[in-house]
Amino acid sequence: MSSKIYSVELSGLEGQLVEIEVDTRMSLPGFSIVGLPDTAVMEARERVISAVKNLSIALPRGRIVVNLAPADLKKVGARYDLPIALGLIAFSGEISEAAFKETVFMGELALDGKVRPINGVLSSLEFAKRMGFRRIFLPKANAHEAAMIKGIEIIPVGHLREAILFLNNQLFALPIKAMAEPKRAAPLVDMKMIRGQDRAKRALELAAAGGHNVLFNGAPGSGKTLMAQALEGILPPMTQEEMLEVTKVYSVAGLLSSSQSLISTRPFRRVHHTASAISIAGGGSHPMPGEITLAHRGVLFLDEIAEFPSQVLEVLRQPMEDKHITVSRAQASIRFPADFTLVGAMNPCPCGYFGVKKYKGRCECPHWKIQQYYRKLSGPLLDRIDIHLNINPVEHQELEADISKAEDSEAVRQRVNKAHQKQLSRLRPYGLFQNSEMNNALIEKLCPLNEASLKLLKNAVTQNNLTARAYYKAIKLARTIADLEECKSISRDHVYEALLFIVRR
Repeated sequence: MSSKIYSVELSGLEGQLVEIEVDTRMSLPGFSIVGLPDTAVMEARERVISAVKNLSIALPRGRIVVNLAPADLKKVGARYDLPIALGLIAFSGEISEAAFKETVFMGELALDGKVRPINGVLSSLEFAKRMGFRRIFLPKANAHEAAMIKGIEIIPVGHLREAILFLNNQLFALPIKAMAEPKRAAPLVDMKMIRGQDRAKRALELAAAGGHNVLFNGAPGSGKTLMAQALEGILPPMTQEEMLEVTKVYSVAGLLSSSQSLISTRPFRRVHHTASAISIAGGGSHPMPGEITLAHRGVLFLDEIAEFPSQVLEVLRQPMEDKHITVSRAQASIRFPADFTLVGAMNPCPCGYFGVKKYKGRCECPHWKIQQYYRKLSGPLLDRIDIHLNINPVEHQELEADISKAEDSEAVRQRVNKAHQKQLSRLRPYGLFQNSEMNNALIEKLCPLNEASLKLLKNAVTQNNLTARAYYKAIKLARTIADLEECKSISRDHVYEALLFIVRR
């Protein structure tokens, strides 16, 4: 006789059904787990034996064999402790195996039987619901996170004994309320703190409104990092769908705190130039999300972008275009979402003063070294960045200007949000959220240009040798400019301003 119980394994953000079979046979006492388990799953033997014995429940005699099917799927983590323990307990007669019907079980066990939280609950729950399961047993600490998914009964358990009582209908779960969304925190860097730099502020507004990638190039101390940080305070609010997408990513990565059931603000990930390609793209023996996935629906900020190794920067090319990244391993290929806004900041040369009028004569970098510095950013990568802006140092009189009447982040954010709502209403039928996501076919359909605008754009393409990608991203940027100005159609002025940001000086 054997007992069957179900759980869920995660492959990236996608779930896969795991059938757990527990069997015993008359032989020398032993406990083995088969079905491609990793070390954490193998160690479940000790946790399960201790937890069951601490409930004063006798383990089956002889050799215990636990099979995790399908056998060719790698099983990772301690999430199988709870179902393995319940499968064993079914042999003792404490639980009827019929209670396992249409139910999924997940949870790590402590030696005393307490159920500890696990990662990836949202993705597992979504999968179980899609597969037609009626209810799911999971750690009590994950209950508020799980409450985001409707249409499946959630049984939160804090101890193995509670799970037994629930299965025997001696205990009933109360409805779980999701935690209230936290109030939006005040921005760490307010837009009014930025002195001068009007064009850069405009670039930030466009980036926030349409999700356009930005590259700031300027001398040290010109405010590049400060402006990039100010972008966080003007990003538009996320839709419920976007919140769930981002929360699933952080749940799988184990970055969702116990006091937070939902990521309600757009991520802002700042990456140091010593980061490896795997930490940015994601991967490992059991692939986990990298920085570009953790920045999904938010911002990835690469300060001193020219200091990153070229092979690390080239990792960004495909996800910037496709809005996802595929991590390939020998056994499977895993796809992670990666729809992020890239913000890069760099100096004009290794010392930082080449070509800056205010610091004329200070740069001593040889020409070959400056060329080598710029080659870190390849042409294809630069072509995927919508807004290129040279930042000049702020003049002394601008530093002394009164900022009490300057526009703050909240005022800019309201304007950005209005433009974002226009994009949502226009793009929602196509499953998109912002202008930067449009492909060429949608651009031609949704962004018609009048004759004057088209003529200006064609002349710019010819005179500046712009690529086809640059042609279309100019139209996308012009569409965002029009949205910010609440214009239904794209005018020549919108295209002209877009070209000022597109053409690299």
